[in-house]
Amino acid sequence: MSCQPATPPPDRGLCSDTALTSRRKVLRWLLVVSAGSASGCRLPGRRDPALTVSLPSRHSVLSDQLVIQSDFRLQYDHPLIEDLLALKREVSTALALEFNGPPVVVYLFEDEQKYVNYLASTWPSLPYRRAYFFGNPHELAVYTFWGENVQEDLRHEFTHGLLNSTLQNLPLWLDEGLAEYFEVSGRPGTVKPTVVQRLGQALTNGWRPDMAHLEGLTDVTLMTQSNYEEAWAWVHFLLHSEPAQRDVLLSYLQSLRQSRFPGPLSERLTAQGIRSNDRFAGHIATLATFGTQTALVPE
Repeated sequence: MSCQPATPPPDRGLCSDTALTSRRKVLRWLLVVSAGSASGCRLPGRRDPALTVSLPSRHSVLSDQLVIQSDFRLQYDHPLIEDLLALKREVSTALALEFNGPPVVVYLFEDEQKYVNYLASTWPSLPYRRAYFFGNPHELAVYTFWGENVQEDLRHEFTHGLLNSTLQNLPLWLDEGLAEYFEVSGRPGTVKPTVVQRLGQALTNGWRPDMAHLEGLTDVTLMTQSNYEEAWAWVHFLLHSEPAQRDVLLSYLQSLRQSRFPGPLSERLTAQGIRSNDRFAGHIATLATFGTQTALVPE
């Protein structure tokens, strides 16, 4: 069930530029200091002191592993907060993971323009996205604004935060696929009809899924919309087709709790004799034919 935001103050409007409706993305950097050197992705852009915009800080809500910082008041029992806490339980149950790591801090701007100004002043080289997740050894942080997509965007980014709070070196494609999967509020496994339609048409036109190709993508800027859609579909396939495939995924996630380099998931599926690419195509065809929802595979 979709939660309805509380009535916003008059200045909490949406920018009318249609280009500002693009999807959110996750940017992750890891600062690893060894023998006096640091490695990892560079932070995009530099802060311009003359244009600095403050982060929301007037009000705070701390609940479980969620912290929301905002300049407008949200009650602890607001439907948006309750939905995110329910999401944590949903992700934990579906993936058999315990989340007891550091909090995920959400910096929630009261309107889109203030969010845009903050991005421009802090990371001027970043492309516009409705929301960003940044994870580093010091903080798991989400940046977004109050708008008509706030629930979907926060579900997506909070999922990133939860996963990165407990898993090591989660592959980019799987991180995005899981966030896409859990961003939809409602029954677990709810299908994205337009995505299924596009993938089904692509299969008809000769395209074939390739998890190994997704595994080779390590730079989020190189991921296309079709990559995001395929990543979502792989997650849906692994969780909802057969128990053996679901077990391989859950086992792989457990391995990421202990090791930064557990090997590719595709190799584990092959080792179990699972012809995943062929079965994936069949799963998409089934979704396109028989409906828009499916239940979790029984234990």
